[in-house]
Amino acid sequence: MTRTSWGIQIATAECVLSLRPLTSSAMRIRCATADSHEDPSLVLTENVPTPPFRLLESRTTVTLTTEKMRAVYDRRTGALQFSDAAGRQFLSEIPGTRRLASSSIQGEPTFTAEQSFVSPKDEHLYGSGQFQDGYLDIRDLPRRLTQVNTQIAIPFLLSSKGYGILWHNYGLTDLNPADARIMLTPSTSGKVTTVDVTTTEGTKRQKMQEGEFLGKITVPRTGRYALMLDVGQAMAKRYHVEIDGHVEVDFANQWLPPTTSLLTNLSEGTHSIRVIGEQADKPVLSWRESEDRTVLRSPVAEAVDYVVFAGPTPNDVIATYRQLTGPAPLMPLWAYGYIHCRERFHSSQEILDTAAEFRRRNLPVDVLVQDWQYWGKYGWNAMKWDERYYPDPADMVSKLHAMNIKLMVSVWSKIDPDTEVGKEFAEKKYYVPNTQWVDLFNPAAAQLYWKKFSQRMLSLGIDAWWQDATEPENDDLVGRQTFAGPGEKVRLLFPLYVNKTVYEGQRKDAPEKRVFILTRSAFLGQQRYASATWSGDIGNSWDTLRRQITAGLDYSASGLPYWTTDAGGFFRPGESQYTDPAYHERLLRWFQFATFSPLQRVHGYQTDTEPWRFGDKTENGVRRFLDLRYQLMPYIYSEAAAVTFHGDTMMRPLVMDFSTDEEALNQKYEYMFGSSFLVAPVVQADVQRWQVYAPKTQGGWYDFWTGARVQSGTTTMIDAPIERLPLLVRAGSIVPLGHVSQYAAQTSNEVLEIRIYPGADGNFQLYEDEGTNYNYEHGAKSTIDFHWNDRASELSIGSRTGSFPGMLSSRTFKVLVIGSTAPRQVSYDGRKVSLTLGK
Repeated sequence: MTRTSWGIQIATAECVLSLRPLTSSAMRIRCATADSHEDPSLVLTENVPTPPFRLLESRTTVTLTTEKMRAVYDRRTGALQFSDAAGRQFLSEIPGTRRLASSSIQGEPTFTAEQSFVSPKDEHLYGSGQFQDGYLDIRDLPRRLTQVNTQIAIPFLLSSKGYGILWHNYGLTDLNPADARIMLTPSTSGKVTTVDVTTTEGTKRQKMQEGEFLGKITVPRTGRYALMLDVGQAMAKRYHVEIDGHVEVDFANQWLPPTTSLLTNLSEGTHSIRVIGEQADKPVLSWRESEDRTVLRSPVAEAVDYVVFAGPTPNDVIATYRQLTGPAPLMPLWAYGYIHCRERFHSSQEILDTAAEFRRRNLPVDVLVQDWQYWGKYGWNAMKWDERYYPDPADMVSKLHAMNIKLMVSVWSKIDPDTEVGKEFAEKKYYVPNTQWVDLFNPAAAQLYWKKFSQRMLSLGIDAWWQDATEPENDDLVGRQTFAGPGEKVRLLFPLYVNKTVYEGQRKDAPEKRVFILTRSAFLGQQRYASATWSGDIGNSWDTLRRQITAGLDYSASGLPYWTTDAGGFFRPGESQYTDPAYHERLLRWFQFATFSPLQRVHGYQTDTEPWRFGDKTENGVRRFLDLRYQLMPYIYSEAAAVTFHGDTMMRPLVMDFSTDEEALNQKYEYMFGSSFLVAPVVQADVQRWQVYAPKTQGGWYDFWTGARVQSGTTTMIDAPIERLPLLVRAGSIVPLGHVSQYAAQTSNEVLEIRIYPGADGNFQLYEDEGTNYNYEHGAKSTIDFHWNDRASELSIGSRTGSFPGMLSSRTFKVLVIGSTAPRQVSYDGRKVSLTLGK
């Protein structure tokens, strides 16, 4: 055992084991060969000083202790155990499961790395990115972490036990792999269907022939089993798995990840498997018995390498993760308003007419989005607008700005080599070989990409960027060489490099303009590049909506705060969507969910998605929640500031607030939106009342719409007509409500309502700044602290801290205690105010 300035090293039979404290509550563990070269981390980028630590040796153990955690190495078994400062053990390696085996990829040496951890039966696990399998609690669930359309691989796990694990590897990772497997045998061919799909070459019609595949598995004993289906193609179209004639999963879409997983009970003996998919599939079914362990395995790795985060709460885990991988910058204020997308606008005039119609109808909107193919005759992603339809893009942007509307534009990291820009990339060999993806691992290629981007796009005054297909699409690095080496070694990293290139480029060329990127894929640490993701090209069914909720919550549990979805679905029902009441109900319920997502937006394939296209009832339903979103803007922007400055999470699974409430941990579709709101989206048709579990919390809850009390720790039927989303507010909450505005920055001297929900003490910090630049990084911001003393029925409004240009120096607060008789008006000039209020 060797002590160093940064930690300790222990020589073992398979490797040199390093224990490195990163903060007082985070420790990096690395098992590598003695001759291994360790490159600087691409994820752990923040320069955080090594915390003080103590070392204690005995005949059987080596213990490394910081202020908040300790790691104990057992000399007899070689395994590590982790505990908090009080000695409570929260994580243990399983002895003998650390594995580092030599291998090769594309002729280069590499390793297979694996580590298993004990997972107690009462543990709940979250994270690993965004998946379409419908699971939120992923304990024991097999997942293959690859980057494809609708799936985002982020090897980070968050436990209800108050710890997190970051698996520090850039290649494919198998979570809880199932090693028993069979290749299913083709049986019969089914019907042929023809569909329009989006591809990297544009919209294409494809014929799909259904296929049936059969097989048998034999399990040794009755019990719980974990299964994973791999369809054997880059993307799937359908998951349909039957066991002994019982349908375990049936889910279809134009694009699906190649794998899906499930947990089910099986009896001892042989079971018949039937899978329905595409005729071209080559499905493999893997399975194993359920185990009380968490396994992480990477077939291409340099080391067994992971970081353990000690809470004590899940929120503390995420905050430390951001401390080490970079804070999430504030998005522009307008990014938190309504973002209107469709596939697609066809001309400048169409965009301007749509903007004017939003304003004429008094429907709030902040951003319109130009999807692909505006380049027209100039070729794929030529970074040039076809002037037949967009004669003067800069003038169009200027006219939108005059209506207080911003423009987001789709720009790909894929460029046709026959375009004017592409020829230069081809000449310099800046593409990933045999693809049209710019090799952004190459600093020179990234520099040229941004140079063209800045000259041709940023210079037009465009406000935000839609970086599409940043996986890159279809896991396209596999089997290819990149500037950084074999694609398998950096397989998950490409989206990080795309966003890094754009963020750093804009910070340099337009330093006063906040970056806002919407992208389809992500990786560890990507939050530091002002990056938000959406859940890809999804369908429009109720089942799809349910899967987006679990996908988004697991994404948030993976440490990245900004996520959204195509409200209404991307692939829609066609022309019938405009007149079908059943679809309108689904669209409205989806839009309600979008209102309480970090970003609010719609989208739709070959669809004019404007609310008025769907009739008065739908338009009015959308308007109701648009108005609410904008009323909540002071709350939302303050919660966004907490994301930036405190490592908070805006949309979060209940484990982050109620990790000891077992019933709360069993809820798949309820979540917290900021510190105050419990959101319970309606996810099925024909609902008038909806069952809601109100987690255990001091003082209980309130129905947002009626003000009625809802008892803590109970399941209640809540009125949920189509006009309402079931929405509870936690006792002790202080919620600021603004006026109904048409865009986020629409200022007013109107009264700001401060709603207090009594029953517990509460705090809220109102945050404000200029909203469009980075002056806040240099102190141009203000905060006002509100504190509610429930016993004394007293509200304290603290002295304002800080200032910024354009700040309201004085204002009026209308303070309303829910359940009391009348609101109180308070004049506030930045000095502390206290007032006693009736309950």
